[in-house]
Amino acid sequence: MGGTAFLVDNTVFYGLKLTILESKPVTAKVIAVLVATIVSYVLNREWSFRTRGGRERRHEAALFFLVSGVGLVLSSAPLWISRYAFRLETPDVSLVTQEIADFVSAQIIGTLIAMVFRFWALRKWVFPDEKAQSGRVRLAPTPDPTDEAA
Repeated sequence: MGGTAFLVDNTVFYGLKLTILESKPVTAKVIAVLVATIVSYVLNREWSFRTRGGRERRHEAALFFLVSGVGLVLSSAPLWISRYAFRLETPDVSLVTQEIADFVSAQIIGTLIAMVFRFWALRKWVFPDEKAQSGRVRLAPTPDPTDEAA
């Protein structure tokens, strides 16, 4: 699921960044993450976490997109820092350096940070284990190993 969302993110990001949003890479990244988030919700709901949750769909979707909004900020921040704080953009650096910095900051560092956060937050809040969600975990009694039935 994550691999598919990663491919969608990359395709949309570079499709926009290399065409109509050439001068606005952070905007291209935000749009790419938004599209990948929609794909990710469908894939996570139907495959990854299909046996977890138990919430009403609207509530679950709202939580998913709230968590993903934080993930969007986390995935875009390294690109913003690279471009505007470290000034790794033309004409201050070569085009090759700019593109490598964009790829590393947006597609590797940003994606890894957001992925770890989203995985943790989705398991904890959006698709929790049903037993943990109810607040009552019932443990089955464990048999006493010294108690042998004859």
